[in-house]
Amino acid sequence: MSKKTRHEEHEEHADESWLLPYSDLMTLLVALFLVLYAMSATDAQKYEEMSRAFSSALSGGSGILDNSSATPTESSMDQGKGKKVDSVVQDNTGEAEIAKLRQQEQQDLEKLKKQFDQYIKNNGLTDLLSTKLNQSQLMITISDNALFSSGLAFVEDDSRQLAKSISVMLQQFPDYEVLVQGHTDNIPISNSSYSSNWDLSVDRALHFMKILLLNPNLNPKKFSPIGYGEYRPIADNSTAAGRAKNRRVEVSILRKYQETNAITSSSN
Repeated sequence: MSKKTRHEEHEEHADESWLLPYSDLMTLLVALFLVLYAMSATDAQKYEEMSRAFSSALSGGSGILDNSSATPTESSMDQGKGKKVDSVVQDNTGEAEIAKLRQQEQQDLEKLKKQFDQYIKNNGLTDLLSTKLNQSQLMITISDNALFSSGLAFVEDDSRQLAKSISVMLQQFPDYEVLVQGHTDNIPISNSSYSSNWDLSVDRALHFMKILLLNPNLNPKKFSPIGYGEYRPIADNSTAAGRAKNRRVEVSILRKYQETNAITSSSN
């Protein structure tokens, strides 16, 4: 009788091969959280130390943390400093250019003022016209007696040549804003044409501006008429001489390059 071979029963073991990918997954998750934490950190030095430590632990070499641009490194910070320096240089260059333009503008306006003053002197108009150059404008002041009849806004025929001469000199500044401003005294007016000094001052400024713009070399877009009536006097309205000074038309060439701390002068 043959002996039956007895096979010993072997204990079955569970398949543990899943542990390897599981551990890899956990490692990657830890690395992910560390990256997210590092990205939110503001200390660049700590970030770099953490980057080197975990990159070495995970891969034995350089890793994704080494090349991350989420947190600024010293080199990027240096580049930022360079950009700031460049910006400051550009600002300084711009200021220098503006200062040069401002100086040139001053010289041009002074030259134009001399031309007006010479014209006034040559034509015996010193009692009727004057000029003033300040921080905001070059202003030509014209007495109403040189332009209008009392209570009217139409420029008299013998005064049109004055307006034409002024328009020719204004050609030298074709890109500048020009204000034509009308003023009156405080004596109330009420006639068939005007119900107030305000209406009269506006109409006088408008009529004089239209004569200036008969010159085709002037750009109408640069001109504006304004009427102030009796509300911006330059003299005492209690005397006849003062009221005569207040009745006037002002032609102002406005500066482009005013000083930042300049106080705009008024005609008061």
